[in-house]
Amino acid sequence: MALAVMLLNGASFHSGCCRHKVLLSSLGPLLSNSKLYSSYRRPGAEPEKKLSWQNADFSFKKSIDHLKTQLSLLKKETQDYLKGPGGNPLNQHLLEQTRVLWQFRSQEDLNKWVISSDVEIGGKSKVYIKLGRNNQAALLYGTLNTEVPRDGETKYSGYCSMRSRPEVGSFNRKKYYDWSNFNSLYLRVRGDGRPWMVNIYTDPYFSHQKDDLYSYFMFTRGGPYWEEITIPFSKFFLSSRGRVQDNQHPVWLDKSLGFTIGDKVNGPFQLEIDFIGLLNDRAHKEKFAYEAYDKNTPV
Repeated sequence: MALAVMLLNGASFHSGCCRHKVLLSSLGPLLSNSKLYSSYRRPGAEPEKKLSWQNADFSFKKSIDHLKTQLSLLKKETQDYLKGPGGNPLNQHLLEQTRVLWQFRSQEDLNKWVISSDVEIGGKSKVYIKLGRNNQAALLYGTLNTEVPRDGETKYSGYCSMRSRPEVGSFNRKKYYDWSNFNSLYLRVRGDGRPWMVNIYTDPYFSHQKDDLYSYFMFTRGGPYWEEITIPFSKFFLSSRGRVQDNQHPVWLDKSLGFTIGDKVNGPFQLEIDFIGLLNDRAHKEKFAYEAYDKNTPV
């Protein structure tokens, strides 16, 4: 854009004739598409009274307060790091056998999770989350509908999910979990007898791996009683876009967690979750439950 303006100025300066008019007519489409030179406004849209940068809040006091908050978080993270893994002394970390990751006792605990359904692709399933009785659990409930949207592209529908929000450290840095000291996932739930998928999400470097997912089944028995479920991490298998992959490898234990229901049965569902934790089961010796293929077979 700056080059175009310089050409126009140069033409009008070095020549008294109408050469600048020729340049203006040839560069007209380029200049008309620019936000600086265009007055086009979408029909029905209100005229902009302020420029976009004028709507920003340049409050110096808020900036200082935000900086103080981030520095205090950074200080706490540094102190926890110097103290030991996870903010605990090293001997306590090595002897730790259980750890509670999430428990649901307030609305703040629910805000750490995100719910979604096939409404995102035009489906009709509905999902909600709220605190259970006496604020002692999270109640995930809704209605599953397998009706496929009539868009000519979607072939399958009918799912609802719940996923933990990724943790963010000071200055909006990504934080990763350290579950390397444990070998099993430990949950206390109460369901309605429908099967669920427990998912461990990935945070890949390459975009073609963004749909990779580690999953395993969780079967609820229904009834009024709570059940404690233990799932070894060695049982989680890799899938991408709903398809189990041939190349399997152990899951990396530093990602977010989620639950998905999609058993192709229309109707209501509900799942109560008391807490989600980790367990170091000393009796479990299995490293990986599936066959791993060697891509580069030696000759």
